[in-house]
Amino acid sequence: MQISARLRRTRRSEGVRQLVREATLTPADLVLPIFVSEVDGEVVEIGSMPGVYRWPIERVPEIVESAEAVGVGAIILFGIPAEKNPEGQQASAKDGIIQRAIRTIRNNGFEGVVITDVCLCEYTDHGHCGIVDEDGTIINDASLSRLAETAISHAEAGADIVAPSAMMDGQVAAIRTALDATGFINIPILSYSVKYASAYYGPFREAADGSPTFGDRRSHQMDPANGREAEREHAADVTEGADLIMVKPGLAYLDVVRRSREAFPAMPLVAYNVSGEYSMVKAAAANGWLDERAVVLETLLAFRRAGADLVITYHALDAARWLAEG
Repeated sequence: MQISARLRRTRRSEGVRQLVREATLTPADLVLPIFVSEVDGEVVEIGSMPGVYRWPIERVPEIVESAEAVGVGAIILFGIPAEKNPEGQQASAKDGIIQRAIRTIRNNGFEGVVITDVCLCEYTDHGHCGIVDEDGTIINDASLSRLAETAISHAEAGADIVAPSAMMDGQVAAIRTALDATGFINIPILSYSVKYASAYYGPFREAADGSPTFGDRRSHQMDPANGREAEREHAADVTEGADLIMVKPGLAYLDVVRRSREAFPAMPLVAYNVSGEYSMVKAAAANGWLDERAVVLETLLAFRRAGADLVITYHALDAARWLAEG
């Protein structure tokens, strides 16, 4: 029998497999989300996200040092303030939770990359991503100035990258204009350009205490049924000045990650391995239904294979340690 192609030849040993491997995964490809809390006086584990914690400001350097020790590429900060109001004023306050956290991290000697989430949902008493009118409708254009003020305050505190996630039309342009006007021309914008109205965010809402008190976020986040629309969202944000673009969630939207890579080959692309994806793996592993280490590393490699340059993931610390073990 004549076999024209013996594809197993390049799979015979780990050494040969490594030589022809198409996608790679390293700790530097990972970004660790960190929840910083004014509400909790101690480190508190999030019930729906085993192994993930809310950190009081004075103890944030501990988790940052852990990330640095294993070579994680960057951290991204989310704030949980003690005070909330309709306009989310604490989001941009100079003494706000994220602003103080950044300064604490810097004063502790951390020189790595600090990314900050720029949104209002954790800071508004109604839990929406912008300012709302009497009818409960988000006022897009009025929200832009609040987002821009927040981004400036993060840059002033020492953030390396600001990441607007509110999905307001024009938010990247508003933030880019404001940063440039205040002297922060070299601060990049990582835009949550393609962020779906997903059921996979459930555990995050508990972690960040940012659930809407009425309605939902389908009026501004993308419809899960739409793939082609992602290219329009990316294109708009790139035109407005985005330096990096994102797809969120990641695992259920790997087709969109691939589509984004092909449509924007020159743009740094980030995929967000979101809370629901994390919690599913943790729950299955706790029940002995799967090998957590193997599944996590395979999942993260899938993001890279689909075209993501970076992956934001709650698995970052564990994954970095496992990668170091070989």
